[in-house]
Amino acid sequence: MPTPSKAKTIVRTAHKPKSAHTRAPKLDARVGAADKFLLPTYKRSPFVLTHGRGCYVYDATGKKYLDFLGGIAVNALGHAHPRIVKVIRREAARAIHFSNLYHNAFQGPLALKLSRWSGLDRVFFSNSGSEAVEGALKLARLYGRTPADFPSSAAPKHRILAMDNSFHGRTFGAVSVTSTEKYRLPFAPLLPGVDFVRFNDVADLESKFDNTVCAVLLEPIQGEGGIHPVSEAFWNRARELATQHDSLLIADEIQCGLGRTGRYFGYQKFTAKPDIVVIAKPLAAGLPLGAILASSFVAERIAPGLHGSTFGGGPLVCATALEFLNIVEDSKLLENVRLRGAELREGLVLLAKKFDFIREIRGEGLMMGVELSVEGAPFVAEALRQGLLINCTHDFTLRLLPPFVVTRAQVREFLKRFEMVLASTSKAESSPAAKKSEHAPRLAHSAAR
Repeated sequence: MPTPSKAKTIVRTAHKPKSAHTRAPKLDARVGAADKFLLPTYKRSPFVLTHGRGCYVYDATGKKYLDFLGGIAVNALGHAHPRIVKVIRREAARAIHFSNLYHNAFQGPLALKLSRWSGLDRVFFSNSGSEAVEGALKLARLYGRTPADFPSSAAPKHRILAMDNSFHGRTFGAVSVTSTEKYRLPFAPLLPGVDFVRFNDVADLESKFDNTVCAVLLEPIQGEGGIHPVSEAFWNRARELATQHDSLLIADEIQCGLGRTGRYFGYQKFTAKPDIVVIAKPLAAGLPLGAILASSFVAERIAPGLHGSTFGGGPLVCATALEFLNIVEDSKLLENVRLRGAELREGLVLLAKKFDFIREIRGEGLMMGVELSVEGAPFVAEALRQGLLINCTHDFTLRLLPPFVVTRAQVREFLKRFEMVLASTSKAESSPAAKKSEHAPRLAHSAAR
């Protein structure tokens, strides 16, 4: 017969729950290092992505994901495109960087190609979309000055009209023209002379436009704001007012440009052109590169020393960007974007008929938003579990940004998995969007670019 102490031990062991014997999955040391040493600016999923191929990515455990986020519109050619890999390897062995005090072999040809795609005349290369926005704002302020304006004082023509629900980046000037308060208020006071217009509200635009405005800035499709396209009436009126007041129309095409809509640029659905366009995300197929495209009458206002960039437009990134543009043309990817985008929209519309919490399907080409009447975060988490990469912006809009090379079969695969995500997640408790919006302005809801 066991001793009392042993008996107690036996009883404790017998009643010990099974879960006590099950160890939690070991945290990847790389995730631990990131959590400890990186600034806490992102809410990352607790796994490590290691490589990708085409429209799929893989994590450190070997799990495969269908990528319908595309690095937030960066990976337009998917992952490890053989022509991009070849160019990067070749140019990395030649020269990664030259100073902008000298020409390199790829800046000029890339600028020429971008000019032909856009119909604009001059190009400046930056490192990112936010930097391109900063440069565009400087150009606008410079354009608004006359020789009579005293150099040390603000020019009378200095105001910039930006849009409600907008997002233009994280740098100081870019945040100043971004309307979402949670991005702005922690850094106030911001750049003076910025006023916000209700998006697609022509009357509000007209009421705020006068001869003190040097530029109006808008996204042809608001990305972080929930995939909202600009209306033709609003675009045309913005163009008319800018011309009337000798101001600039600036199009932020960082997310919707370079083929994402099935056109080279989102604004090309309209007949009127902007004066400045800013681009970035897919331009160098994943390498950091942005650009400002400008009409000649804007470009002639700038001179050496007024703007610059140490790393912008190096030979490696420009060679890669030129190859990206060539691939879009050679592989007829704009046609693929239009066809696959139509198939994706058709499938999403059918799903909206099955799930009454889907409010609206918005977007063009391969830039789609699925607005829900319930919060989107649980759907993103469930998609991740089921091997899909998507994200949620503006709290209630699921954003889809698949690569331009996505196939018909992969669209079908996505729709099948997405239906499973919608079905399983809809059973979980979610907060109604309408209830939340009673207590918080719509502009308070936005996900990070």
